Parts: sequence; structure tokens; C-alpha cells
Amino acid sequence: MSPMPASAPSSPPLRLLGIDPGLRVTGFGVVDKSGSRLAYVASGCIRTDEKLPLPERLGMINRGVAEIVAAYAPAQAAIEEVFLNKNPWSTLLLGQARGAAIGALVGAGLPVAEYGTMQIKQAVVGHGRATKAQVQHMVRRLLALPGDPSADAADALACAIAHAHGGQGLGALSSAGRRKSGRLTSTESLSKAK
Repeated sequence: MSPMPASAPSSPPLRLLGIDPGLRVTGFGVVDKSGSRLAYVASGCIRTDEKLPLPERLGMINRGVAEIVAAYAPAQAAIEEVFLNKNPWSTLLLGQARGAAIGALVGAGLPVAEYGTMQIKQAVVGHGRATKAQVQHMVRRLLALPGDPSADAADALACAIAHAHGGQGLGALSSAGRRKSGRLTSTESLSKAK
């Protein structure tokens, strides 16, 4: 009888961190990707005290994200893009919270991908106009969770799931170009879509 050929060792899972930025609540979600399979690792929220001055709140977000990176050691991160609010001041504050989170991610040496809200919902639910409840339900199903995660944690997990599904193909984002609403910008080569 001839010996069986040794099977190639399976590669370790790719750990992904998703961030749903917010000044009051920043959600985070960590998943492991092995091939096409996803496994839940952790999720939660960074909460800031509304009574504190803005710079202190931004510092809390930055330190909180840095602690999550240190605790879970992700290989890549994905963050939700800022959407335009009816209130420009709210959009500005959200952008600052997002910047504080990105600063922590980049400071830790992580590659950071950015996805629009509609892209994330499309990747997780199947349509870009999904409700928060639909996102929570699908995140629960996709990751085989015992219950629905909080809305902010679910959004962060959905961001990580969207990156896991699209980060290697059409959804790949780089400094050379980004996708918006499912279309390639003129600076992104079509070869990346193959």
C-alpha cells in the first residue's frame, strides 16, 4: 500500500474588524474568514459621555478602537463611510468620530477599506435599502448567533461581512480608487473587478 500524500496545511483564518463609527456609539465587530466561511469572534460598542468636550470623546473612540485592535489582532479593517445627514452638524461630528477610529486603525498598521451604507446592506441583506432590523437578523443568521446583536454591533459586523465577501473582488478598495453605489470610479482599473 502506498502512503497517502500529505494534505496541504490549511491556512489560518483571516481576521477582519468592522467599525460602525458614531460620536455617541461606535460599534465594532470581529469575524474570522476561512475560505468562504465566516465565524463570529466578538462584537460590542464604544460609548462616549455626551457631557464631555468633543476632543475627549474623540480620544475615547481612538483609544477604544486601539484597545480592540490590540485585543483581537485583526489583519484588516473595514469602516462605514459617512452618509449625508439632513443636519450638516451631525454629518461633521460623525466624520470626526470616523476620523478618530481610522486614526487608531492606521496607527496600528492595518489596511482600511471603506464601504458605503448601501454597499454593506447589499452584501449582507441583498438590497441596499434594508432596515436596521433586517441587517441585525441577517447578521445573526450569517454568523449563527444565538440572538440579534445590538444595532451598532450588527452594523459593524455587517461591515466586516461585506469586506469578507467583497474585499478580494469587485468590492476591493484601494488608495487608487473606490467604489460608490456599486459602480467603479474612473480611477479604479477594471482589472480589479475580475
